[in-house]
Amino acid sequence: MKTILHKANTRGRANHGWLNSYHSFSFAEYHNPERHHFGALRVLNDDTVAKGMGFGKHPHENMEIVSIPLLGDLHHKDSTGRDEIIRQNDVQIMSAGSGIAHSETNANNDRDVKFLQLWVFPKERDIEPRYEQKTFKPEDRLNKILTVVAPDDQNAVWINQDAWFSLGNFSKDFRATYQLHKEGNGVYAFILNGNVTINDQALEARDGFGVSETGSINIKADSDAEILLVEVPMQIKGV
Repeated sequence: MKTILHKANTRGRANHGWLNSYHSFSFAEYHNPERHHFGALRVLNDDTVAKGMGFGKHPHENMEIVSIPLLGDLHHKDSTGRDEIIRQNDVQIMSAGSGIAHSETNANNDRDVKFLQLWVFPKERDIEPRYEQKTFKPEDRLNKILTVVAPDDQNAVWINQDAWFSLGNFSKDFRATYQLHKEGNGVYAFILNGNVTINDQALEARDGFGVSETGSINIKADSDAEILLVEVPMQIKGV
């Protein structure tokens, strides 16, 4: 088993006033050769966008882009004509494929919006761009690991990769075992809130912990906690 620990205070940071962004992996002006990606997981940005502000229209291609609002609402528009509001408890995925342009802005004029954006290298390149979002009720992940992104689960949003994202809201002392779906995958745990121990590694809010070359991980909530698990292939052609 291999592990990698990314403490919250070691992340890159960009504060542009309207945007306060923490980068778990190299992104934009933050370059760390030891933190370029975890397998197929290329980006994990922890963003706060000021009221009424946001990212103007910009292009992407051949990347699976997942947005998870943690507080507040995002307004998404793209070159396919999509015009959507992504709300807290929603999970959105955009397969950029052969090319798409989009904008993401704070849909609220009275408060900040906080969200995670994750990029995953795709399994197939140059697919037709696609978009999907679904709502996942908090009670459905209470003391449960709930799959929200998957290539093989109609209850989750679909991803063009052998990758699975899961969310869990755990009560103190809750224990769980997460079984990886595919040999050769690893799992990157990102602690949203609270304190968790994974395979004897104590973790705090916004810590990241990658585990590979194993078939499962053991999780214990040391307090009430929220967690995101991102299972991805560790070997990707061209990465």
